[in-house]
Amino acid sequence: MRKLLLVALFVLSFVTTASAQLPKVTLKSIDGKTVSTDTLSNNGKPFIIDFFATWCKPCNRELSAINEVYEDWQEETGVKIYAISIDQAQNINKVKPLVDSHGWQYDVLLDPNSDFKRALGVQTIPYVIVCDGKGNIVSKHNGYTEGAEEELIEEVRKLVGKK
Repeated sequence: MRKLLLVALFVLSFVTTASAQLPKVTLKSIDGKTVSTDTLSNNGKPFIIDFFATWCKPCNRELSAINEVYEDWQEETGVKIYAISIDQAQNINKVKPLVDSHGWQYDVLLDPNSDFKRALGVQTIPYVIVCDGKGNIVSKHNGYTEGAEEELIEEVRKLVGKK
């Protein structure tokens, strides 16, 4: 009975831990490289996943606001941002021009079938996920209001012990 209980606890702890990890979905980078989402990382430092679409005005405002302070964030915390476009296949050709026109320095991945979005249970965009240095999801936010990027960097600072 004791062994059964220990096995059950072990399985439960694994399931709890596994659910905090990123699901495995294959996406393409903006330059056509294949990327598996379960391998997204930042060399042991926190990273942010930001779901957006070219037609989503709040998404574009959020990514532009973050872009203004991104270099400072990287210097201070080493954080990395993955911007995940959920534009459908017929609009994929609009993603790179949008990214280039805004000068966004993020790693941009394409999720044209919303597989990654669905796997994470994302309903609306903009949607932001903060992951620790091990790839564990530590927080999720949806929607954007001006100044919300400050809350994001505060979470990252906590993860790197700067707050």
